[in-house]
Amino acid sequence: MPGLLNDVYNRLLARFAPQQWWPGDSPFEVMLGAVLVQNTSWKNAELAIANLREAGVLDPHRLDKLPQAELEELIRPAGYWRVKARRLRNLLTWFVGRHGGSLAALEAISDDVLREELLTIHGIGPETADSILLYALGRCTFVVDAYTARVFARHGWIDAEADYHQIQDYFQSGLEGDAGTFNEYHALLVRLGKDYCRKTPKCEGCPLEDLLPAGGPCQG
Repeated sequence: MPGLLNDVYNRLLARFAPQQWWPGDSPFEVMLGAVLVQNTSWKNAELAIANLREAGVLDPHRLDKLPQAELEELIRPAGYWRVKARRLRNLLTWFVGRHGGSLAALEAISDDVLREELLTIHGIGPETADSILLYALGRCTFVVDAYTARVFARHGWIDAEADYHQIQDYFQSGLEGDAGTFNEYHALLVRLGKDYCRKTPKCEGCPLEDLLPAGGPCQG
């Protein structure tokens, strides 16, 4: 990882240590979690997954057969449960109906084709698709979220109006790491965003503070 991206990664890793993302006991849990965590915290998504586990339906085939009303009730802790239940149903229709609910079946599909398939699922956008690819399936794709965009725009490394794909290209063209590196880098940026680069920034003590341009967010 040459240059700036390498420097940022090393600074964050030295400060925060490995974050060990994404939480989940199996790839299928992580797939579900990528949908359940939309517009909420992982803690709430985890509560919903715990409900599914306790109900004995944390399996693609069993979950696919679960009545919609029961699915909604089980995932209620994740919020927006009716919307998310429909999105999970769409994901299950793809995974079970098209690929037999088999992770092995997905292994034969290229990253680009698999991503295109995920993006055809209603309710699965780029961030959710890439989270499934990276965290559940171990594919080498960089996940971009609001924290990533905020940190890099504030430091002047990307345009404030850059879209998801432009930011992703910035990282993927400049990084030489594997899926594990992409996983760790994203997790570290989330940690930085929560601890320092908030909507109202707390720059003092930030490991990237000295990299801010003159007149940056903490300088007026």
